[in-house]
Amino acid sequence: MEEKTVKPENIQSILATDCGSTTTKAILIEKQGNEYRLVTRGEAPTTVEAPFEDVTKGVLNAVKEVEELRGRTLLDEDKIISPQKGDTGVDIYISTSSAGGGLQMLVAGVVKAMSAESAERAALGAGAIVMDVLASNDGRMPHEKISRIRHLRPDMILLSGGVDGGTISHVVEMAELLRAANPKPRLGMNYRLPVIYAGNKKAAPEIEKNLSEVTDLSVVPNLRPVLERENLGPARDKIHDLFMEHVMAQAPGYKKLMDMTNAPIMPTPGAVGSIIQVIARNENISVVGVDIGGATTDVFSVFKDPDSGEPVFNRTVSANLGMSYSISNVLAEAKLENILRWVPFDINETDLRNRIGNKMIRPTTIPQSLEELKIEQAIAREALRLSFVQHKSFAVGLKGVQKERTISDTFDQSATGETLVNMMDLDLLVGSGGVLSHAPRRHQSARMMIDAFLPEGITQLAVDSIFMMPQLGVLASVHEKAATEVFNKDCLLRLGTCIAPVGSVKPGKDFVTVKLELPEGKVFNQTIPFGDMILIEAPYTPVKAEIIPVRGVDVGDGPGNAIQTTVYGGLVGIIIDARGRNPFALPPNSAERVQKLQDWSQAVKEFES
Repeated sequence: MEEKTVKPENIQSILATDCGSTTTKAILIEKQGNEYRLVTRGEAPTTVEAPFEDVTKGVLNAVKEVEELRGRTLLDEDKIISPQKGDTGVDIYISTSSAGGGLQMLVAGVVKAMSAESAERAALGAGAIVMDVLASNDGRMPHEKISRIRHLRPDMILLSGGVDGGTISHVVEMAELLRAANPKPRLGMNYRLPVIYAGNKKAAPEIEKNLSEVTDLSVVPNLRPVLERENLGPARDKIHDLFMEHVMAQAPGYKKLMDMTNAPIMPTPGAVGSIIQVIARNENISVVGVDIGGATTDVFSVFKDPDSGEPVFNRTVSANLGMSYSISNVLAEAKLENILRWVPFDINETDLRNRIGNKMIRPTTIPQSLEELKIEQAIAREALRLSFVQHKSFAVGLKGVQKERTISDTFDQSATGETLVNMMDLDLLVGSGGVLSHAPRRHQSARMMIDAFLPEGITQLAVDSIFMMPQLGVLASVHEKAATEVFNKDCLLRLGTCIAPVGSVKPGKDFVTVKLELPEGKVFNQTIPFGDMILIEAPYTPVKAEIIPVRGVDVGDGPGNAIQTTVYGGLVGIIIDARGRNPFALPPNSAERVQKLQDWSQAVKEFES
C-alpha cells in the first residue's frame, strides 16, 4: 500500500481505531494550543464475522459515535474526510487490529534455547500469537513435526537457525520438513503461505531451493548473526509487512480499511509494545506493562541489558491465563490454596471452587456482590503473578554466549540466559484490562498490582484508563509527540508510588523510616514496623522523600543505605509496603492471614472511602 504522508507539524486532528475481536474502539485526538489531547471516544461491535463480513462497517459505526459526541462531521457517507477543512474531517486516520484471531505464527529454529527462542522473541515482539516453536532438538520425531505443521495452519512461519557462516545442515533440514509438510495458510485458499527466513545467510540458497516453490519465501538478515547478538528488527519489520500484504488482505473488509488509513495497520499487541518502548526510550526508564483479558494475559517489559546497557524489549502471551474463558486454567495452574490466600474472609474451599466454575460457564458476568468482587480480585492476583513468572523466564539474556571472565568474576555465579527483569530497577508498572482498568476503586487496582508483581524499591503505578495504548502505539510511528502527550495526559491514570523495602526483620520491629515533604507544607515522618502497609494521600506532584531502611534492608542503594529522592503521588497516593520482599510471605494460619488481609485493605482504603 502506498503510504499517504502528512507533515507532522500540520496535523491538527487524529482519528484512531482498534478493531478488537468483539469491539471496535475509536478515539479522536485534537491539537489544543500546543499540545495534543484526547477529546472523545466511541465504540461499536466489530463486524468482521458473518453476517456483515466487512470490518469497515464496525469502524464507521464507531466513528459515527465519535461524530455525534464531538458534534463534528468526520464522514462523507462511507468515507473518512481527510484532511481536515475547518471543523470537518481529520488530518490522519490510523488503525490497529486483532480481529479474526490476530496474527498467528509458527516459529522454527535449530537450537530450542538459542535461535528458536530468538525467533519466538521476534514474533511475539511483532504482536503475533506463537502457536508452536519447532526446533531440531525439541524431542519430536520428523513425522510428528510435519503433522504438527500441517495441523496448525498459521498465518505465516518464521524460520531461523545458525550463526552467519556456520554449519547449514540443521537449518536446511528444518526447511526440508516445511517443504514436506507443504503448509497451508489459515485465511485465503488461493495464495501460498508466507515464510520468512532469518537464519545463517550461507544457507539462504539452499532454503530458497527447498521453499520458494511451495511457499511465498522472503529472506531477511539473520536474527542471530553471532551468538552474542540478536538482530530482531528486520524480521519484525518483515512480519508487519506480510501481515499487511497477506493476512490483512485476506480478512473481510481489510482491503477497504487499508485504503482508508494513513499508515500501515499494526497488530494490536505489537502497537502496545511499540508505545511502551517509546515511553521507556524517551524517559530513559524501565517499564512493565500488563494487559489482562478474558482469555489471555500479555506482559511487556523494557529493561536494560546489564552487560551492554542497551534497553531490551520483551513481550509474552500467557495464552491460558485470563479472567473469564480461562479462569479455570488459573485455578488449575495456581492451585486453590494460592487463590485462597488472597481472599480476605473465611470461605469454604468447595464454595470457592464452585464460584470459579460458575464464572467459567458464564464468562461475561460481572461480580454482583462485594464478596464476589473480592474473590475475582484474588483470582486476578494469581493470574497476574503467574503471567509475570512466565514473562521473567522468557525475558532473559542470550543463552549460549561465551562470557569473558576476569579474576574479579571468580566468585560471580551469574550464568548466561538469566532474566533481565530486575524489580529493583523497575520505574513504572502499567496495568490494563477490565479487572484493573475498571475496578470500582483505583486503590483496588494498586493493591492487585502490588500483590501480584511485588515491586521492589520505588516504583510508580498507573493504569490505562480506556485501553487506548494500541491506538497510541501506531500513532507513535506517525507522530511520536502526539502519542506521548496523549499517553501521559489522557491514557495513563497515575495511581501513585509504591515504596517497598527488600529484606525482612522480626514482625513488629522497625523496618523503614520515611520522611516526605508533601504539598501545602505538610510533612510526613514516620517509622513503619515490619508487616504493615501505609497509605499517604498525595496528588501527582513531585514530593521530596528521604527513605531510611534499617540495617540489612534495601530500598535501592544497597542494604541499610538511606536514599533521598523525588516520588509522586496520584489518584491513590504513596503506598509504603513494609511487608518485606525476598521472601514475601503471608501468615500460614488462616485466621491470622484473614486478619492481616483486612488490616492491609483498610490501611490503603481498598474498599471504602
